[in-house]
Amino acid sequence: MLSRNFRALAIALALVLASAAAAQSIHVKRIGPIAMTVSDMDRALDFYTRVLTFEKVSDQELAGDDIERLYGVFGARIRVARLKLGDESIELTEFVVPKGRPIPVDSRSNDRWFQHIAIIVSDMDHAYTVLRQNKVEFASTGPQQLPDWNANAAGIRAFYFKDPDGHPLEILWFPEGKGLPKWHRKTDRLFLGIDHTAIVVSDTDTALKFYRDTLGLKVAGMSDNYGPEQAHLNLVQGAHLRITSLRAADGPGIEFLEYLMPNDGRPAPADLRTNDVVHRHTTVVAEDDQAAATVLRQARAGFISPGVISFADKSVGFQQGFLVRDPDGHAVEVVSLASN
Repeated sequence: MLSRNFRALAIALALVLASAAAAQSIHVKRIGPIAMTVSDMDRALDFYTRVLTFEKVSDQELAGDDIERLYGVFGARIRVARLKLGDESIELTEFVVPKGRPIPVDSRSNDRWFQHIAIIVSDMDHAYTVLRQNKVEFASTGPQQLPDWNANAAGIRAFYFKDPDGHPLEILWFPEGKGLPKWHRKTDRLFLGIDHTAIVVSDTDTALKFYRDTLGLKVAGMSDNYGPEQAHLNLVQGAHLRITSLRAADGPGIEFLEYLMPNDGRPAPADLRTNDVVHRHTTVVAEDDQAAATVLRQARAGFISPGVISFADKSVGFQQGFLVRDPDGHAVEVVSLASN
């Protein structure tokens, strides 16, 4: 009996140690690219390269069992383009088949499927003029300068708009002393790069358990934003936001937008799929994606992929990866690079 109990205790201890080792092994080395589903690749490429001056790095069509399993869409054939702006990248994905649903026309900035990328500009007035000339759809009433009383955000200028599919985007200008040092280098470029991607969360503490405690990102800053400037930026009357920024060692940050008021933003649809145009995902490069998958399963994250998917030909730009959802339904792609 003693031997049997000892053996059971040893097995239980081994499981605990294995679990602890797995939790310690997850480590995000880099964030990016930020990916989005588009309905018309040629139209999207024209907008991002001609208007926002992204550079096209690659453009390819992919299909097969591994693609279907990664995206959780049977019969998926996709066209994927990688674009670069400064040091950061985005991915545009068009589902040639099957087509998904468009972005809801009544989407608001406090709905929990909201996600944008913040593009840094060297001159806000000039950038705003370029966007007006290209007839972008507004998502703010106009460029807003955040007030001096807000020490963490004072002097920052920002404007929300939409791409041809209705994905929200932001242009952002930092005064001296705000933002990363690289955004203040002398340059003749107007659109400089991507500072962060912002996501609406229902509860900051819950989101921190996922991104900080599980993925290992570091909190880089916090801010409490409200007032007429914030309301006109988000185009949400009475907007009062708790904002939390997180970063990895490299790449753009992830910013939480928790609407303290009004808190009537709608949750992400339960049947949201990666071929729906509202879909975006944030890629994170993990030191060990298998260990990351184990930890995320223990954390009861919702998996889009059935597990870690391996790509023999490395056509997607990484060797192994999978898609998972955070507590609010935002998608995260965890990968290990082909060069690792």
